[in-house]
Amino acid sequence: MTKRNGGRAIRVLLAAASTVRNAGLEALLKRAPSLALAGSLRSPLAVAQYAEQLQPDVILLDLEKEDRLPGSAASPALPRIPGNFPAVVLIDEPSADWTAHALRSGVRAILPRDSGLEEMLAAIQAAHAGLVLLDPDVTQHLASRIPTAAAQPSAGVDDLTSREIEVLRMLAEGLGNREMASRLGISDHTVKFHISSILDKLGASTRTEAVTLGIRMGIILL
Repeated sequence: MTKRNGGRAIRVLLAAASTVRNAGLEALLKRAPSLALAGSLRSPLAVAQYAEQLQPDVILLDLEKEDRLPGSAASPALPRIPGNFPAVVLIDEPSADWTAHALRSGVRAILPRDSGLEEMLAAIQAAHAGLVLLDPDVTQHLASRIPTAAAQPSAGVDDLTSREIEVLRMLAEGLGNREMASRLGISDHTVKFHISSILDKLGASTRTEAVTLGIRMGIILL
């Protein structure tokens, strides 16, 4: 376990719109001794209210395609997630825009809805530790939605310094600034400087976009 809960089981707040899915996910979570069910909701839209009351370590959201944003034909709406609660989302084929929005909104892991207990456990543990974990299919789907280098001006491998390439690969691992600083033996401020330089050189607006561009450029191998 991580230090955040003193070695105790990770308390998970589950929210799934379907009664069948809710029951199935409850049964899966209860099979993991390292997890404890903090609560189970039949409406993902109520997660913010109950998260404040129950104070879980991680929120697990199961989202159906029927729960769409107005005007959206692809991905379901994302309930409001309080900033201090990391979330794991189960969703099939999210759009690139939805994925980027979810990562900015506190989602730490995105998995397909048919994921097994082992995959969900890894995602919950990663989210609880402050890391980001994306299913490979989600990552590839996100990368496929980014215009190719021919369609948008972006840097080449030679434009990034060796240290910037190191930092970009660590971003792909889901490491935070402090962890990267510790691994590289530099300050948090220097890490922020490198990330800013990477975003500028790649023409990326977010870390996620920088990582997907790194995948396309062959800097990051899946």
